[in-house]
Amino acid sequence: MAIATIDPTTGETVREFEALDEEAVDERIARASAAFTTYRLTTPEQRVGWLRAAADVLDADTDDVAALMTLEMGKTLAAAKAEVAKCAAALRYYAEQGPAFLRPRPADADAVGAREAYVTYQPLGVVLAVMPWNFPLWQAMRFAAPALMAGNVGLLKHASNVPQTALYLEELFRKAGFPADVFQTLLIGSGAIEAVLRDDRVVAATLTGSAPAGRSVASVAGDVLKPTVLELGGSDPFVVMPSADLETAAGVAVTARCQNNGQSCIAAKRFFVHADVAEEFTRLFAQKLAALRVGDPMADDTQVGPLATESGRQDVEEYVRDAVEQGATVVTGGQRPQGPGWFYPPTLLTGITPRMRVYDEEVFGPVAVLFTVSSLQEAIDIANSHPYGLGSNIWTEDEEERARFVRDVQSGMVFVNGMVTSYPELPFGGVKQSGYGRELTDLGMHAFMNAKTVWVGPPSGEQRQGDASSASE
Repeated sequence: MAIATIDPTTGETVREFEALDEEAVDERIARASAAFTTYRLTTPEQRVGWLRAAADVLDADTDDVAALMTLEMGKTLAAAKAEVAKCAAALRYYAEQGPAFLRPRPADADAVGAREAYVTYQPLGVVLAVMPWNFPLWQAMRFAAPALMAGNVGLLKHASNVPQTALYLEELFRKAGFPADVFQTLLIGSGAIEAVLRDDRVVAATLTGSAPAGRSVASVAGDVLKPTVLELGGSDPFVVMPSADLETAAGVAVTARCQNNGQSCIAAKRFFVHADVAEEFTRLFAQKLAALRVGDPMADDTQVGPLATESGRQDVEEYVRDAVEQGATVVTGGQRPQGPGWFYPPTLLTGITPRMRVYDEEVFGPVAVLFTVSSLQEAIDIANSHPYGLGSNIWTEDEEERARFVRDVQSGMVFVNGMVTSYPELPFGGVKQSGYGRELTDLGMHAFMNAKTVWVGPPSGEQRQGDASSASE
């Protein structure tokens, strides 16, 4: 894929970029490595100041950077502004909480025969972040804010269709006063990732993207023994039980499926509705989906913009076509509109069977697939048969059903009577083919830190060398 800004509203190429050659990439890695030697020695208080300054810069740049994201990948302008605000909040969260996350954690010194024992957290070095286009600012910030607070240095390989947002991120941290080269953008294609990851100066990697991309990065990282955090998407179940408030659940279901034009890893994608309320919920869901305004993402009243790429829309169309050919019913939507741009209407499919690709594959667009189930157990069983396990939702007022779902559903996150989303205050990540590791909170910061054990013995004359309790491993 060419590195270019292509307006998904019109399909027109706005600006193209030359990929960095090997020499330029090597130079940037060298600068990052050199920056780490001094940046790791900065104090938490200094980093707090820079993070807060970055949040202030984001606030000031909101209109411009939101318009840029809308131009590059088609999210509505309102959603883009919300994304900017979320990134600023994450920067301030790590500025506020980061120093506590970095404090040494005391251990039981008496139990290990020490005068003092503790774990100290130290940055690893240069970390490569491979990020997708769907939340071009937030995905990168989920990595950048904790990594920079930790004292690490970042290299960003962003998706090739959001190059200007990627360059803005580098500019953001420079404008905020961070030392030179602690965060750099690499305008390179996916074929150049392996060489960067194999470079000895790069010590770890994080990737948000597809399962094949995750396997590729994990394979290389495993070969060179470097830690990784992977978030590889999902097909989140949204379970509706008879005790649920159907009107509220249907309204949230629409947002959960169509947020970001349906292009979200944690979007609800498979809807499991108990037979006792399936007819009414389906009616409400379809009605609300059909009422969404699809159009120019820059317009204030638009609720769903275009898909980010032409190939993405083609994929969505193929999923719907396959389902219909195998007997699915299109309750609403299902046909691309006439005219320019990569638009696709909010769509609801029922009558889903295992023969259809939508049964167990992730549809990255505003298409909801609805299953009617006879029990909570049936919903859990079908949900767990899926290879992904990122987020999950259940709508019920029954405490026993809530407890069973939390216990038994195979996912990294469970939201009860609410939509799956991400917060700096909560760990973010999945299980199975949705990846491993966690972002955000202290876990996201410690993912790329050395938890170094420190044991301080008593004065040398008091040490009891050879004590059986201190036998080596």
